[in-house]
Amino acid sequence: MAFNVADLFEHAVDAVPDRIAVICGDRRVTYRELDERANRLAHHLASRGIGKGDHVGVYSRNSIEALETMIATYKLRAVSVCVNYRYVAEEVRYIVDNADLKALVHERAYADIVAEVAPGAPLLSDVIVIEDGTGGDYTCYGGISFDEAHVGQSADRDFEQRRSDDLYILYTGGTTGFPKGVMWTHEDVWRTLGGGINHVTGEYVADEWELSNNAKSSPNGIVMAPLSPLIHGAAQWAAFITLNSGGTLVFVPQFDADEVWRAVQREKVNVLTVVGDAMAKPLMDAFRAGEYDVSSLWAFSSHAALFSQALKQQYLEQFPNLFITDVIGSSESGSTGLAVVSKDSDHSQGPRVKYNAQAALIDDDGKLVEPKPGAVGRMARSGHVPLGYYKDPEKTKTIFVEVDGTRYVVPGDYARYEEDGTVTLLGRGSECINTGGEKVFPEEVEGALKSHPDVFDALVIGISDERFGNSVAALVQPRGETELDLAALDAHVRTKVAGYKAPRGYWIVEQMMRQPSGKANYPAAKRHAAEHAELKRSPLSTAPVRPHEHRAGNGSRRSTGS
Repeated sequence: MAFNVADLFEHAVDAVPDRIAVICGDRRVTYRELDERANRLAHHLASRGIGKGDHVGVYSRNSIEALETMIATYKLRAVSVCVNYRYVAEEVRYIVDNADLKALVHERAYADIVAEVAPGAPLLSDVIVIEDGTGGDYTCYGGISFDEAHVGQSADRDFEQRRSDDLYILYTGGTTGFPKGVMWTHEDVWRTLGGGINHVTGEYVADEWELSNNAKSSPNGIVMAPLSPLIHGAAQWAAFITLNSGGTLVFVPQFDADEVWRAVQREKVNVLTVVGDAMAKPLMDAFRAGEYDVSSLWAFSSHAALFSQALKQQYLEQFPNLFITDVIGSSESGSTGLAVVSKDSDHSQGPRVKYNAQAALIDDDGKLVEPKPGAVGRMARSGHVPLGYYKDPEKTKTIFVEVDGTRYVVPGDYARYEEDGTVTLLGRGSECINTGGEKVFPEEVEGALKSHPDVFDALVIGISDERFGNSVAALVQPRGETELDLAALDAHVRTKVAGYKAPRGYWIVEQMMRQPSGKANYPAAKRHAAEHAELKRSPLSTAPVRPHEHRAGNGSRRSTGS
């Protein structure tokens, strides 16, 4: 029995070969067509020496070809590595080198960047180009078109037998440093992210045919639209959950809120997955401004970033019959908790979720935290956990601990036990701000800021303070052309969190620093703060004002750093 991504997909193909597997714009492919195309691509890659354990880069926005490449790679027992399509040449060079890529599939729009990188990558033996309507020259580094790679290749599945412990690598977004490749076995990542364990009931999928058998007995599969890029683990596994269960996957290649609602209406989407407020807010604004039939939609799920309580309430009011969930987890831990959003829930201090059976809190001394109300610790997971970071044994040692003979992965996020047995996510420990001896978790303050109607987005960082060591500051993106009244914002925040957690000052920005996936980009936020010394001081701040800062008068004027 092999719990392998390629095997699970092939079982679904055999169960529902003529069902539509993927829709992207006006293109659509059936399960049989997707399988045959992936087989041809796999045979091409094999002819270029790609096999078990070799790494193939996917440098593309969400597309049928990107998904096809991932499936073809797994068919060969090779490893797919998704590359952030917003990276510049130096960042792509880092991934190509760090991941030891032997082949690269990229959209033609990135040909100029690949031309800079490929000559310095001796392992890179095959480059395949997805046509996207641009005119980049890929012949200079020996690239061939995607269609050319299929020519003359067999559509048969004559590949060697795969295993449950074949390697899967998911590169982190690099929000706190250089991206790292998190190594999993296929079975372990499938159990934690891919539907191998029911996140609601905790029950295990019994065997590799259960999902495809269910698909065969069902006249219609689920229609799911994951909106985050495939560089994000949540999007990859939303895609494979859909395919392994015989559903239809809908891609919107580049996030556009109005196009998302048009796709929901056109393709009768049942489930939308988003990355927190970064996607959920513009979606809400676009829906209210337009006229869309979304009667097919019955579930909406947020993951990997803050989904603020104020925005959750807006969704509940706008879509009273929608099943809304908030899921927490990471590339290193997989899914660790889920919350069903309801009108009476209070998540004002961060996402509050029901923990998975394998999840726990561990204190800074490496001991399990007793689940008492108010107890705080680092989030941890046992059971199906990753092998470690690719080519980084020292970093690997920092995220695994053994407690009473059980191995846990501890990525670094802190959480607090609540009276009802749930946990509240506080945020990443590395971003925790120590101000006058008090700990402030950015996500808690960000949620308070974003509950104000004039705030579209916010990130909270710590800045050096002569009195408190560090003080809390915030980068805020106003809604539309709104001129923020900082006095009103400050007063509002202090009704949500303790006074010492309220920002002492603000930078007003036109566009928030986020990864393509929607995750917070704290390094970029800190760089912005360092490069724009002028800070709009909070009207209620008691911290001293240093010479390079100014008070904002009535608090309504924008900073010159915007």
